[in-house]
Amino acid sequence: MPLPKSNMKINRSGVQYTSNIDRASYTIKELSRAALRDVARLIKFSIRQEFNKLQGMRKQSGRFKGAYQHWLRSKEGDLQIGIKANTWYGVQQELGDRNQPKRDLVRNAVMNNLDKIREIEGQYLSAIEDENAALALINEEEEIE
Repeated sequence: MPLPKSNMKINRSGVQYTSNIDRASYTIKELSRAALRDVARLIKFSIRQEFNKLQGMRKQSGRFKGAYQHWLRSKEGDLQIGIKANTWYGVQQELGDRNQPKRDLVRNAVMNNLDKIREIEGQYLSAIEDENAALALINEEEEIE
C-alpha cells in the first residue's frame, strides 16, 4: 500500500496549512506492523530451536512449518503466533494433552525473549520522529512463506 497523499489544505490570510494526519497514521501503522513482523521471526526462530531438540522432530521432517505459524492481521493490527488446529502433535505438546508432556514451546519462547521483543519494538517506534528512517524501515513486501 503506497504512502497516502495529503488532501486537506487550508488557506488563511496567505498562510497555508497542510494536514499530515493520514501520512502520520499510515507511518505509525506500518512501523508497528514491521516491528510485529520482526517479533514473529524472532519468536518462531526460538520455537524452532526448541522444536528441533525434541525427539523425532528433525529439521528435515517439515513438521515445524506446518504446525507453528504466525498471522499478522492488518485490520486488527495485532500478531498471533500459534499452532494450526490440524496438527495433533503441536497442540498436544503445547498443552500436555493425551499422554504428552506439557512443553510450552510458544509460551516459553515469548517469555524468554521479552527483552529482545521490547528492543525490537523500541527500535521501530523510535523511528517515528524521523520520517526518512521510518520509510526505510517499512518494507512494502510482506513476508511470504
